[in-house]
Amino acid sequence: MKVLGIVGSPRIGGNTEQLMKLVLETITKQDIGTELISLAGKDIRPCTACMACKGKEECSINDDLFPIYLKMKEADAIIIGTPVYFQGPTALVRAFIERAGYISSQNGRVFTGKVGGPLVVARRSGMALTLSQMLLWYSGQRFFIPGSYSISIGRDKGEVLKDEEGVRVAKEFGNNLAFLLTKLSK
Repeated sequence: MKVLGIVGSPRIGGNTEQLMKLVLETITKQDIGTELISLAGKDIRPCTACMACKGKEECSINDDLFPIYLKMKEADAIIIGTPVYFQGPTALVRAFIERAGYISSQNGRVFTGKVGGPLVVARRSGMALTLSQMLLWYSGQRFFIPGSYSISIGRDKGEVLKDEEGVRVAKEFGNNLAFLLTKLSK
């Protein structure tokens, strides 16, 4: 089994990445493999609805998305982490989930039956709205979503790890995801 953690923050080593590493470490303790991919510095452009992907898994946009999409397709579980930018996911995450979701939905919904859920980090506001937007994407892609969430508070690098409740909830999310993934694999 393998869990893919995708960090959608433009800040390398920022709070979202630090929290994702904590979640993935929690999952690794359950003897489940993990991989972290940061979208920071990657060229991920928005979907143009050109329909090149309809019935064939390809994309007319030549950027960094498709190799990550293929890793998503092979993974058993996918966690996408985003900081809150103006009451929602980053533009990088929006472009990423729109294109990956579009390719999947045009090719038999390849994420159906995978386990996954979002990880959200905010300075203060927009957490619930961002979490809702991300959960709707997971639901629309037919993921099994663990019965917990991961929301944490932090602005400056490292602050998220000082949010005791956020750290506890992140570990709980990781444990719940591992539990669900293990149960579904039997």
